[in-house]
Amino acid sequence: MTISKDVLDELLRGVGNANDLLGEQGLMKELKVRLMERMLGAELTEHLGYEPDGEPATLQDNRRNGTTRKTLKGNDGAVPIDVPRDRDGSFQPELIKKGQTRIDGMDDKIIGLYAAGLSTRDIRSHLEEVYGLRVSADLISRVTDAVLAEVSDWQSRALEPMYPIVFLDALRVKIRDAESRQVKNKAVYVALGVTPEGEREVLGLWIANNEGAKFWLSVMNNLRNRGVEDILIAVVDGLKGFPDAINAAFPETTVQTCIVHLVRHSLNFCGWKDRKEVAKNLKRIYQATDDAEAAKALDDFEAEWGDKYPSIAPSWRRAWQEVIPFFAFPPAVRKIIYTTNAIESLNRVIRKTTKTRGSFPTDDAATKLIYLAIRSFEKAGRCVREWVAARNQFAILYSERFNK
Repeated sequence: MTISKDVLDELLRGVGNANDLLGEQGLMKELKVRLMERMLGAELTEHLGYEPDGEPATLQDNRRNGTTRKTLKGNDGAVPIDVPRDRDGSFQPELIKKGQTRIDGMDDKIIGLYAAGLSTRDIRSHLEEVYGLRVSADLISRVTDAVLAEVSDWQSRALEPMYPIVFLDALRVKIRDAESRQVKNKAVYVALGVTPEGEREVLGLWIANNEGAKFWLSVMNNLRNRGVEDILIAVVDGLKGFPDAINAAFPETTVQTCIVHLVRHSLNFCGWKDRKEVAKNLKRIYQATDDAEAAKALDDFEAEWGDKYPSIAPSWRRAWQEVIPFFAFPPAVRKIIYTTNAIESLNRVIRKTTKTRGSFPTDDAATKLIYLAIRSFEKAGRCVREWVAARNQFAILYSERFNK
């Protein structure tokens, strides 16, 4: 729509400075109010069937019945609008619905501030300082609670029948327990899948008091109930019983321990001056061409460092059955499953969002914020690097499994 020069000249007559145009009593705000009132009047005209200066049909009882002053909250602060009424109260305006108190995407702004990790108090202060709006804590809670319905739909959505890789991990978040009223470090379980097209997809998040294989089994069953039929490789940390929980739901899945987790765990046993050299020696194990060469490299490591750091080699041997699947894959696949960096990058996004909050009052409060962090993570980019080189290998692996 093009506004003519004459109309613009008429509108700007008397505007002498920026405040006259953009201020609290400026032209822009008044123009918005008048246009909205004009549109509401047009809606009522269509509803009643006669113009404001016209006459209703002879037998028509319903007529115009003045206006009701309504104050809306928007980017321009508080905006007073005169909403037209009809006698029998059947008029339902579309532009400003009954019960509506916010315009201009104010709900999106509140959710955006909440997603950035701001508390309810911080959001109220921000809206008052920037927009001159005073909103209640209850309003902010109601707006952000709308996210829970979205979470419910997201958490129960149907999933792909097959995922070449699923990364599984848990992180800790401080949440007040509903029964004891004490703040506890609860476990947030996260499953990150890679689709056959190479796109990262967060399959779900779950909150429990502690991380354990039993709860991971319930997570795996949840994935199966939502349509997942097969997972080629599950990349996990070294939690005891984790492989059994995965294979109980997906018997054919290859469970791969995260190599970086093992390396980090190993370095916890050594002094700072030896860490660089120990890490260099450990690299010979996981960069071996096959499991036989890796086993020899582990023996050599133990011969060199076993006396000084006797706990490192045994920790690798205990996890060996979940380490050696790694060596059956070519470099293109190894590079992807080498570490849980994919899910750790997601965890960094979650921690960055939650660190500003000392603790959460409920599981739902934590779920809302973590879901919004996940939504932001997925928007940032979903494709796995160098997937084309690995895709053919996964296709062969899937074909061999399918034809067993």
